[in-house]
Amino acid sequence: MEKLKMHSPDLSQDNIAKIRDLFPGCVTEARDGATGQLYLSVDFDQLRQELSDSIVEGPQERYRLDWPGKREALLASNAPIAKTLRPAIRESVNFESTRNLFIEGDNLEALKLLQEIYLGEVKLIYADPPYNRKKGNNLVYRDDFVGNTYEYLEKTNQVDESDNRLIANTEANGRFHSDWLSMIYQRLRVAKNLLAPNGVIMISIDDAETANVLHICNEIFGESNFVGTLIWKNATDNNPTNVAIEHESIHVFAKSKATLEGVWKSSVSDIKDVLLRVGGDLVAQHRNIDDLQVAYSSWYRENKSQLGPLADYKFIDAHGVYAGSRSVHNPGKEGYRYDVPHPETGKPCKQPLMGYRFPEETMKRLLSEGRVLFGDDESKLIELKVYASEFEDKLSSVFDLDGRSGAYDLRALFPEASKVFSNPKPVVLMERLLSFATGADDLSVDLFAGSSTLAQAVMELARREGGRRRFISIQYPEEIGQDSKDAKEAYNFCMKAGLRPNIAEISKERIRRSGNRILREEAQSDWNKDVGFRVLAIDTSNMKDVYYRPDELKQGDLLDMVDNVKEDRTAEDLLFQVLVDWGVDLTLPIRRETVQNKTVFFVDDNALVACFDKGVTEELVKDLAKREPLRVVFRDNGFVSDAVKINVEQIFRQLSPSTEVKSI
Repeated sequence: MEKLKMHSPDLSQDNIAKIRDLFPGCVTEARDGATGQLYLSVDFDQLRQELSDSIVEGPQERYRLDWPGKREALLASNAPIAKTLRPAIRESVNFESTRNLFIEGDNLEALKLLQEIYLGEVKLIYADPPYNRKKGNNLVYRDDFVGNTYEYLEKTNQVDESDNRLIANTEANGRFHSDWLSMIYQRLRVAKNLLAPNGVIMISIDDAETANVLHICNEIFGESNFVGTLIWKNATDNNPTNVAIEHESIHVFAKSKATLEGVWKSSVSDIKDVLLRVGGDLVAQHRNIDDLQVAYSSWYRENKSQLGPLADYKFIDAHGVYAGSRSVHNPGKEGYRYDVPHPETGKPCKQPLMGYRFPEETMKRLLSEGRVLFGDDESKLIELKVYASEFEDKLSSVFDLDGRSGAYDLRALFPEASKVFSNPKPVVLMERLLSFATGADDLSVDLFAGSSTLAQAVMELARREGGRRRFISIQYPEEIGQDSKDAKEAYNFCMKAGLRPNIAEISKERIRRSGNRILREEAQSDWNKDVGFRVLAIDTSNMKDVYYRPDELKQGDLLDMVDNVKEDRTAEDLLFQVLVDWGVDLTLPIRRETVQNKTVFFVDDNALVACFDKGVTEELVKDLAKREPLRVVFRDNGFVSDAVKINVEQIFRQLSPSTEVKSI
């Protein structure tokens, strides 16, 4: 029976295999001296020669971004990890039914574990990494899972005495920029694998590293897939130096720009919602059209300065608030020519310079529907009524949004605490990005979740628009110290709330509270009301390390090898490691049943059936085979006898030949 591999993909070996298909003479097999395992090796000199039309004698200069540690970062991004995701059911909300995930742990490890499961399925990845300012609390991840990287970090004094995963990156560090670049480079390389063909990644950053982010993304995604940079004016600098910095950047890159929608439009607008509500109330109060316009004009004058892109919507009729649009004009070339008589003078109205953009039949229909606006006489060009309900916003490269609103969002959810998180992103910002870049049923990933603003925004949009938006939030359990006023407030909140004092705990609590509030608000009738999330924590493999050298064997080691599962791991732990290893969606519904006195898990009914109990009999195997599951997995030493274990594949071959059978 074939065993599951129990580690994430080795991207280096996968890439070498692709090279071998193209240039077989450049790849050979080699044997690892320590483990004796075979692996593929590239003859890079020969490969350079294969790709050149002249003799290659040495390294060539080329346009690129380099820094100390880049090659190590590339190695780390490609290397596999033998880790797993362990479910934390008590910390989750609606664990059995939700389609949302919260991954607690290092986001690079999370990406490696998720990449086969969600390969090419994510519409938006949002990254809000540490900004690496010269003044501030800069942190970078310590990656200790590749070869002898940990020893390397120890020798270069990058590991503290407590062995913390997140380490301070101070300006005094000689590799201040290089360490940060290595951190973000690894994560963006692996994140690209998750993006859908028409997916995009958006990276928030300020001036400290914005140029480097653009260089790195050009290398990873390609210059041709640069979509644009959004400039968010989010503050007013009351203590400027030479230049008052009042903005941040959001760089947008596509997996493939050619596959993006031609124009990004969004119907989501809080201002539009206000106009629709005000217009509806006034229409209900005033039957006379003149009184209706007078009442709306009074309200409009008081609020015009706050209407932003809807400031032209200054008229109202029985159908609601509207603006006049000159979209009757034909742009750029000769259009249709015909007369449109003025309703008062009866004379033909002035025609647009290049004529009308649609035929006369369409104009007659618009006239019959009352959608045409006339001037005082025929000397004015006609316009079309555009109702606020039809408004669609564009994603402007420069926009103004008060950054303090993020703190207000949190204060509304955590009224008992003055501050639980520093500088959270506003929900309205995340809603804006999501509404343009994703659809009603798309999956979004928050790479540095922080306070989980994006998760709240996904649920808010689902409530407003309907659909089945989903999120995956990833956050390392960064411990909260007490070295500042803000940190002390967050720490004290966690202690009073019975939470572990780390960022991931605040992040999860924010999703719980925002979900409860959203359920109390008015929503679209077709909303699926999914405000839950499955918490999965990154941990070491569920399997014991059973590889020993003969001279290292101690009494009891052979007995340990009989059961290769760690003592503290549950059946649910094993199930999720199987899901990861087999590349099965981690949010599929899971049903737990007792079959012939054994616990059996059914994932998405018959997509995967798993039994990790010991004493599995031939009768149980036949019972499960008759259900014809797509996949089935057992514990390697879980059978009542060797004879049963040997017969498993034969039983499935007879009763359910299409079932894939494996063991752990």
